[in-house]
Parts: sequence; C-alpha cells; structure tokens
Amino acid sequence: MPLDLSEPHFQEEVIAAGTLVADLAGVFSGSVLGALLAERRKMDLMGFLVLGMVSGVGGGILRDTLLQVGPPLALVKPAYLVAALTGALAAFIFELKHGPTVKLLSTLDALTLGSFAVAGTQRTLEVGLSPVTAVLIGIIAAAGGGVVRDVLIRRTPTVMRPEPGYYALAALGASLVCLAFSLTGHRRLALVAGMVVGAAVRLISVRREWRLPVKRTRAPPIEGDDFGGSSENEPRPKR
Repeated sequence: MPLDLSEPHFQEEVIAAGTLVADLAGVFSGSVLGALLAERRKMDLMGFLVLGMVSGVGGGILRDTLLQVGPPLALVKPAYLVAALTGALAAFIFELKHGPTVKLLSTLDALTLGSFAVAGTQRTLEVGLSPVTAVLIGIIAAAGGGVVRDVLIRRTPTVMRPEPGYYALAALGASLVCLAFSLTGHRRLALVAGMVVGAAVRLISVRREWRLPVKRTRAPPIEGDDFGGSSENEPRPKR
C-alpha cells in the first residue's frame, strides 16, 4: 500500500522529526563551542565534558522544564547526550581553533543559535501554547545553555556582553520567521527559514562588528569581577 504523504498524521511526524534534527544539530555544535571554552581556560577532560554538556543540552532542558510537558528530552532521548558527548570529545581530540576551522566555528556558533531558537519555537507551538510564548521560549532555548555555561566559569553571559554581533536579536529573528511560516501553514519550511535567518543575522553582525548601544556614563568604571560587582579586596565606602 503506497504511503500517502499528504495525510495529517504523517505531516505531523515529519515536522516533529525536523524539530528533533534542528535540536540535535544545536546540541552538537553548542557542545563543541562550550568545550572550546574549556580549552581556553586550560581545563582537563572533565572540564571539556562538563562545559560541553551544559552548553549543548542546557538550553533544551531549561526550555522543556518551562513547558512542563514531561521530562526534558535530553533526559529521555539518548541521542541528545550522545550528540553532546560527541561534540565535547571532538573539541578535545581535534585542533579546532586554528586554520580553516576558525571560520567553521563562527558558522557553528550561528547555526547553534538558529537551531535552538527554531526548535524551541516549534516545540512550544506543538504543545499548544501561544505565539508570543513560542517566541519567548525560542530565545530562552537559544541563550539558556550559554548562560549556564558562562555562570559556571564566572563570566558575564555572552547575551549580556557588549560584544560585536547580535545574539538575542538573531534568536528573536529566527523565532519570528519560524513562527510566521508556521502560522501560515508552512511548518516544515519554518525550521529551515528560521535557522537561515538566525544564522545570517548572527554571522553578518559579527563580521561587520554591529553591536547594541551601550549607556554612556561620566562616572569612572568600577574595577571588579566579571559580574560587575566590587572585588573582594576593594575597600567598602564608609557610611
């Protein structure tokens, strides 16, 4: 009996599979990027694995916890942990920070952001929540793993640092495009379009050194730790 590709249940299965592929792509590339941060901090194998795993699956776990639709996918589908471990081990075994792989890392960073954003948006729509919530969860999923990773190493999260490259705006763009295509009935195309837009915004803004405005102040900056607070050795003002 021939398979009817137009049947609703088959289309839903294709969409769910597309969401899973986008999610796993984000997990793998996010894990590679997290593990490379461990290399920069001169950590051992365990540091590579921890930062890689957190960066790879942290955003998805946060997303699924907020959605409250059962255990996070990373804890019930072995493919997530396999993808995260593979990415971390690849960063530990291979030299990825020099030569032609430098451009590849920038592309991975952009694709990670786009993948997590569209997967978060699509998964939120699949559980029946509102479009506004879908966009919000998409941004949280894109930035969540990186935020947890940066907190672990006592660094201001990337999404809040005044560095070249739009991070949250790229995730917002990916989520909005994914949402627009989904609401107009093109849910399979929504995944690809959202990833492309998110990755393009991220790559172009990094290469052209675009950044969000920073508040200008006349007061001298306070020397302190990465969180912007006063350092432990800094004398406290007298009351």
